[in-house]
Amino acid sequence: MMKQLYIKSYAVCTPEESALAEFQIPCVDIDKTLIPAGMRRRTSLTTRMAITAASLACEKASVERQDVSSIFASLGGEIQITDALCRLLPDDNELLSPTQFHNSVHNTTAGYWSILSKCQAPTTAIAAADDTFAMGLIEAYSQLQQDGGDRLLVCYDELWPQYLAAPIGKIALACAFILSSSAEQAIAEITVPKILSDMQKLEKKWVNLVKSSPAAVSLPLIEGMQNKTNGNVVLNINEPIWSININSK
Repeated sequence: MMKQLYIKSYAVCTPEESALAEFQIPCVDIDKTLIPAGMRRRTSLTTRMAITAASLACEKASVERQDVSSIFASLGGEIQITDALCRLLPDDNELLSPTQFHNSVHNTTAGYWSILSKCQAPTTAIAAADDTFAMGLIEAYSQLQQDGGDRLLVCYDELWPQYLAAPIGKIALACAFILSSSAEQAIAEITVPKILSDMQKLEKKWVNLVKSSPAAVSLPLIEGMQNKTNGNVVLNINEPIWSININSK
C-alpha cells in the first residue's frame, strides 16, 4: 500500500502578486497566451488563473498536459458568474445568457483545461468548504493508490462579490501541484492528510491571507518545500484541523 505522495513541482498564479510579497512565495501573473482570444473572452478569472498555474506546474515537472489526469479543487468555483445568474432570476424580463449558464458549473475550469490540453484523461472537480485542499490531496492519493503515475492538483478561487461572505474572495489565487506515486524527480514527499488530535493551528501569519483567499491554504506547503523543511503542515483553519507531514528533498 502506498503510504505517501510525492511532489514533483508546484506553481502559483495570482494577478495580485503584491499580496504574497511578505511571504516570499514565487508567483506569476495570468498568461494570456495559453487561451486563444476567442475562448479567452468567455472564460472567467478563476479559469485563466488555474490554467496558468496548471500549465506551469506541468512544464516544471516535464509532464505532458494531454496525458495527465487532474483534480480541480475550489471552494467557490465560478462564483462571479453564478452570482450574476442568481441575481437575474427574479427578473422575468431578463433572459439568462447561454454562455454564462454554460460557464457557471463547478467543473467549468476542468472542462476548459481538457479542451485546451487536448486531454482525454479523467478529471475531477471538487469542493469541500474549508477542507477543500485537504480533500484534493486525499482524492489525488486515492487515485494514485489505484493507478499510480502522476496527478495534477489545482486549488483555486477567484474574487468574490463581497456582500456574500466577506472577507472570503478578496484575493484571487491558484496553486497547482504535480503529485506522483513515484519518488523519481520528487522535490518532497508528504503523508496522506489526517485529522490532528491536538490543538495545533495554522500559523498566525497565514490566517488572514487564507480568510481572504481560501486557495492560499496550500501556500504553507509550498513554503516548506522552498525552505526544505521537514515536519507538520496544517491544511485548513476551521476544526477539525487537517494536516500532513512533509519531507523535503
